[in-house]
Amino acid sequence: MHALRPLRPATLALAGLALLIPGLSPAVRAQQLGPVVASTSPALTGPRSNLPKDWVGLRPLSSGVAILVMPGHADSQGFGSGASGEAVALRGARPMDAAISDELFWNLAMVEAVVRLGQARGLNIRSYDPGVRSIANANDARTTWSVGKSHVLAGGYALEIHHDAHGSAGVGSGLIPPISTAPSRIDESLASEFGAFPRWFRDGLGAPKRGIAILEIGKLEGQLEASLRNPTTRQATIETIAQRVVTALEKGVAAQPPQTVITEAVSPPPDVVGSVPRVKDPQASSGAW
Repeated sequence: MHALRPLRPATLALAGLALLIPGLSPAVRAQQLGPVVASTSPALTGPRSNLPKDWVGLRPLSSGVAILVMPGHADSQGFGSGASGEAVALRGARPMDAAISDELFWNLAMVEAVVRLGQARGLNIRSYDPGVRSIANANDARTTWSVGKSHVLAGGYALEIHHDAHGSAGVGSGLIPPISTAPSRIDESLASEFGAFPRWFRDGLGAPKRGIAILEIGKLEGQLEASLRNPTTRQATIETIAQRVVTALEKGVAAQPPQTVITEAVSPPPDVVGSVPRVKDPQASSGAW
């Protein structure tokens, strides 16, 4: 298994995200930046998923469970994965980085903030970025899916961060729980904060089939995208949302009761055969690839 490492600061700096106030600790910096955003409520991330929640996260994890956070679509660029966002698709705006989708750009930024803030608040949390943007084999040992699956099998909790597609192609914010394991109390906490998707959303996505949860931050449109793209509110927006993610993770970890781990036999519905077809619409998000 490849070593886990924080996302590279140079990546974010070159992308124009190095707007942090120097000399402040991560926790103080988050407090200082939070009020800059017009809305610190869930309204900032737009509509929540209105799809039926057909699961309850009851599976306890250890109180010091190792949390692995990964950027969605980090290793599948060039395969039509990752949302371009409303600004690029409908208004002709330039991509944030011509080499990657706008969704991956914001996924990388959000993962960095969540892990930094989580570590400052005492969580056992790390990030993983393959660093290779196009890996054709989904089961390659370097992919987020492979590393996340190994992490889960070792007893950890793995989470991919995504931003959903704009317009009718997207659903909204919410947690897509793992399929190969029973949803955990951390999954339940994240769903309480951001909303929830059905467990077998789109017949089961690649990450959940490997035990990895997917958190859709919100549709890449409207106030969320505008706040991210505006240099004066960009970092504050990221910090505000990261605080919500970390607080939900903290609540999920704190909710672990002293009881035997709940196990669940998971089988796909009778009409589900094979893997999810690759989405042809380049605006589509989520973790099908």
